[in-house]
Amino acid sequence: MTKRVAIIGAGPSGLAQLRAFQSAQAKGAEIPEIVCFEKQSDWGGLWNYSWRTGLDEHGEPVHGSMYRYLWSNGPKECLEFADYSFDEHFGKPIASYPPREVLWDYIKGRVEKAGVRDYIRFNTPVRNITFDDSSKLFTVTVHDHNSDTVYSEAFDYVVCASGHFSTPRVPEFEGFSTFGGRILHAHDFRDALEFKDKDILLVGSSYSAEDIGSQCYKYGARSLISCYRTAPMGYKWPKNWEEKPLLQRVDTDTAYFADGTSRKIDAIILCTGYLHHFPFIDESLRLKTDNRLWAMDLYKGVVWEHNTQMFYLGMQDQWYTFNMFDAQAWYVRDVIMGTITLPATKEEMVANSMEWRERELTLETAEEMFTYQGDYILELIEATDYPTFDIEGVRQTFLEWKHHKKENIMTFRDFSFRSLMTGTMSPPHHTPWIDALDDSLEAYLSDKSEVKQAG
Repeated sequence: MTKRVAIIGAGPSGLAQLRAFQSAQAKGAEIPEIVCFEKQSDWGGLWNYSWRTGLDEHGEPVHGSMYRYLWSNGPKECLEFADYSFDEHFGKPIASYPPREVLWDYIKGRVEKAGVRDYIRFNTPVRNITFDDSSKLFTVTVHDHNSDTVYSEAFDYVVCASGHFSTPRVPEFEGFSTFGGRILHAHDFRDALEFKDKDILLVGSSYSAEDIGSQCYKYGARSLISCYRTAPMGYKWPKNWEEKPLLQRVDTDTAYFADGTSRKIDAIILCTGYLHHFPFIDESLRLKTDNRLWAMDLYKGVVWEHNTQMFYLGMQDQWYTFNMFDAQAWYVRDVIMGTITLPATKEEMVANSMEWRERELTLETAEEMFTYQGDYILELIEATDYPTFDIEGVRQTFLEWKHHKKENIMTFRDFSFRSLMTGTMSPPHHTPWIDALDDSLEAYLSDKSEVKQAG
């Protein structure tokens, strides 16, 4: 009897898993029966933009944390698929820092070419996943919003690819309940124009704070303050952007900081991260971790050590993204199809995970972190037929990217890199990022600068 595999989510990780199986099938292998359940009405995960916040049209929590005007915050050369290049998709070289719609188009292009859309059941969130020890089968219960029916099916394997940038981690500070302006988490941020001519407080000191702040600056915020718990981001900010130690409290219109200073503010954006949140997965199968480079209980970062028929994709903190999800998906595919044999005992798997965790605990610099993640990806790739790629080249690109950001946080997206897959040099974009106010696919791919069009 054909084995059945349930994939939860049709974002970059779930799509990588579908592509991995399709790749094996194209080479003549017999693949299991696959069903992918996707909560949204289209594929792409976070890259599938929605204006909605809070609840969607079906009363489900909105999955997306994507906002208008988001551009890649790292070079596209570091996330390029090894089996589907940007050059192939667009038919020409494009600049190194594409906006969201361009990246979504690229993600879709690969899976459209692979013809895997029919495996996906859209508008179908998963309600419950349990495992029966006697039958060795999972029961996956879902809600099909197209017909408003709840049903269950049995599967031999489950791959959870639902992501971990959807459920906001929301702290509370004294005075929030009486603050007179808007308080929102980065998850609900959609349009920087909402904050034009406003004084904004960003709580947090990681990528969300840096990027949402940059968007607000670009689209005309009057002033920006970002506050940190442990250390400032330390970039050379524009003159109307300053960093402060942690927020202590707010009143109706003023924020008070740990250094004794205060500032009038109009809105507070909480860039405070996300929770790994899987309320639909039974306790015995549920990953519990914070956002870090090595989550425990996952052998090779993907196999649930307490039940090796359960897998998780993309659960790490991420330097690498799309090509790491690919490396993981190919590995999971080969475990399911029996071409990779797992260690005989759980103890061996745990010991291997502990080695990775112990190394993770020694990491201090960004360079050490992306070297670590690169080593991890290489180990997975070497076990499968995924096309290998120049991971050392990616590491060098990351180093240059960090250097450009340190030089000027507002101009790092104006640099170009060489593709590590095709060797093609990226052209400079026609408009400096700070002046490129139209983030559409058409504007990005056109040959004309926006300044000329405006004139």
